Amino acid sequence: MTDARHASDDVLHRADNGVLWITLNRPDTGNAMTQAMRNQIADWLDEASADPLVRCVVITGTGEKGFCTGADLRGGRIQPPPRPEGVPERIVGDAARMIRTGWQRLINSVLDCEKPVIAGVNGTAAGGGCNLVLACDMVIMAEEARLIEVFIRRGIIPDAGGIYLLPRIVGTHRAKEIMFFGDDVSAADAERFGIANRVVPRADLEKVLTEWAERLATMPTKAIGITKGLVNRSFESDRITALTEEAWGQELNSATQDSVEGVQSFVERRPPEFKGW
Repeated sequence: MTDARHASDDVLHRADNGVLWITLNRPDTGNAMTQAMRNQIADWLDEASADPLVRCVVITGTGEKGFCTGADLRGGRIQPPPRPEGVPERIVGDAARMIRTGWQRLINSVLDCEKPVIAGVNGTAAGGGCNLVLACDMVIMAEEARLIEVFIRRGIIPDAGGIYLLPRIVGTHRAKEIMFFGDDVSAADAERFGIANRVVPRADLEKVLTEWAERLATMPTKAIGITKGLVNRSFESDRITALTEEAWGQELNSATQDSVEGVQSFVERRPPEFKGW
């Protein structure tokens, strides 16, 4: 069954075969993201964690120009309420709060989603769009796609979680090279650096995304969610903490029906039929 819904034409939302497809739909702007789009996607990801019918999430874009070229700097901003007379237009803390409740919230919604999230990178992913890719659990890129930590070209530091995410994927020296120069990273280099899991012809991108996502949607969803959380925390954990969390994760997962089904299917020598709970 397919459920096609959308908050607006700028970002599309549909569920199919256990997969939630989120598609940025502003191809004329390289799928630059407005505040409303960003907030809607974060809401959908939060909802996906609690929805037993969603077992995998795909984030992709329409068109060939861009996956997401970051924030829409030319418009599409939600206007703040007017300030009383005498209050300055900008107060210390405003910018940090905007980042924390904006792009950082979106990145955290990907990292904290209890379902696996795949990025289907159809075109250029720049700035916040690049870091949205880094936050995803798996990355499939079209051959023509590029990643750009474009911040330095604008005279600003990387945000949207990039300084946290990129060194953990490629190492500190490579991350500094990518961020200091702000050069385009080709799909081939992204795969070589360990950012992309797979690079495919653009014509095959949706097919491969569907294959990966629907395969994940048949697997033990709770076990994947627990594994995702443990892996994401592993860089901040010492050995004792990591192994303790692993043991409790196994304890928690052993109470799921899919864990029982996995053991039972092995004993009965048949393929497992995981339900996601």
